[in-house]
Amino acid sequence: MFGFLKKRRLPAGQRPALAADERVLSWAGTTGDNVVVVTNLGLWLPGAGERLGWHEIHKATWSGRQLALIAARELPAEGPGDYAVMEDLPPLVLALIDPDRVPEQVRTRVNKSIAHTSHHPLTTGFGVRVVARRVSGVDGVRWTVRYDEGVDPGAPGVAEQTAALVAWARESLGTPATA
Repeated sequence: MFGFLKKRRLPAGQRPALAADERVLSWAGTTGDNVVVVTNLGLWLPGAGERLGWHEIHKATWSGRQLALIAARELPAEGPGDYAVMEDLPPLVLALIDPDRVPEQVRTRVNKSIAHTSHHPLTTGFGVRVVARRVSGVDGVRWTVRYDEGVDPGAPGVAEQTAALVAWARESLGTPATA
C-alpha cells in the first residue's frame, strides 16, 4: 500500500568506506554492476578508492542518460599566494542505469559549494576565473583560480595580477586573507 515510500537500499557490497560524519544521499547503478554513490561530503565513483569532494568538481552535466563530470586538480604552487591554481582533469562520462536522484543531488551540491566565481581579463589577452569554494567539513572557503587555455602562469605580471584579483574577490566576499 505504501510502496512509494520505500527507500532504495544501497547493496552492502557496494557501500564505500564512509567517514564517521558521512551519509549516503542517493546512488545509481552503472555498467558492469558498479555504482555511483552521492554523500553529503562528495561523490564516490566506480573503482575509486576515495571520494571526490564537491569542491573538486568543476563541471557536471546530465544528458538524461549520462552523467559527465570534469574534476579539477591542484597544480604545484609556484609562488606566494593564498589560493590554489587548478586545472581540469579529462572528462569522465558514466551511463546511469537507474539515476534516481543522483543528477539532481550532484547539481545541487556542486552549485552549493560555490561561494564566489568571477572571470577577469589579464594583460596577456586571456583571462582567469577566481573561485571561492565551500569544502564539506571545513570552516570558511577555499580560494582557487583557473586560467583560460593559453595563459602562461609564469609569464611576467600574471602572478601579480592574479593575486590582486583574488584579493579583490576576498574583499568583495568579506573573507580575510590567511596569514
